[in-house]
Amino acid sequence: MPASPPTYTFLGPAGTFTEAALMQVPGAVDAIRIPASNVNTALDKVRDGSADAAMVPIENSVEGGVTATLDAIATGKELRILREALVPISFVLVARPGVRIEDIRRVSTHGHAWAQCRLWVETNIPHAEYIPGSSTAAAAMGLLEDGAHYDAAICAPIVAAEQPGLSVLAENIGDNPGAVTRFVLVGRPGELPGPTGADKTTVVVPLPEDRPGALMEILDQFATRGVNLSRIESRPTGQYLGHYFFSIDADGHVADARVADALAGLHRISPATRFLGSYSRADGQRAVVAPHTSDQAFRAAQAWVKNILSGASLLPEYAPEASPRA
Repeated sequence: MPASPPTYTFLGPAGTFTEAALMQVPGAVDAIRIPASNVNTALDKVRDGSADAAMVPIENSVEGGVTATLDAIATGKELRILREALVPISFVLVARPGVRIEDIRRVSTHGHAWAQCRLWVETNIPHAEYIPGSSTAAAAMGLLEDGAHYDAAICAPIVAAEQPGLSVLAENIGDNPGAVTRFVLVGRPGELPGPTGADKTTVVVPLPEDRPGALMEILDQFATRGVNLSRIESRPTGQYLGHYFFSIDADGHVADARVADALAGLHRISPATRFLGSYSRADGQRAVVAPHTSDQAFRAAQAWVKNILSGASLLPEYAPEASPRA
């Protein structure tokens, strides 16, 4: 019997940048793809087994971390990041046919899209009110519904191209032409992808105690082992004011000795640390590893300590040279 295709869910509807990220996954073209109205819904489908994995946005080059995703994967039933994808971002302004730019009073889109087009909006439609949308595609599709309560939407060019009922009023309206959004494919815990040399490890570390030096103690676990951090963000736990966790991306794989040792140190400091996965980097950038933090250096150091404990002779007998005469 042929294997059934995998089921993926993504932040929908169809035509979002998230679906474009999902299409980078091998086999996604033939997979069952289920759009979700928000990040929590997408991840819940993974947790309850109705989807094998979910593609969700996690970071934007302009706005930073996507808080809905950071919060959703930091709590609840454990999940794993399986891979990441990078999607260049561009935006268009769309409306129903006949609507002119000067007619626009309300614009809907996702919050991150609005932030990335803010300068263009202030210059070209300064009096427009922002109406939050669950996604850029959902905002555009909402224009086609009867009784739409906004005049225009900011979305991806592909959405406008696939909907004959939408008219493009302006193209390339993003304030940063090189903007990129990072997405992650999230599944249930299982066998980890193997190390490639160009990997990333994501963890969530609750601040165990609010005191001077607490964050430094966490960062030292990475610094002393030569592990570079490509992202660190603080998020409130929601328990009470001043209680935070840190979402961290580190260069390397948990199979790397320096990363494993750093994670062990984190767990000693904060036993509630949550491991979210080790996976290959989408950009293929390899970690820079100093000789003293290489796997070989860790093995040699462990062997040295083992010899100490065994009572073995560690070095040839040492005889200091005579001091030179004055």
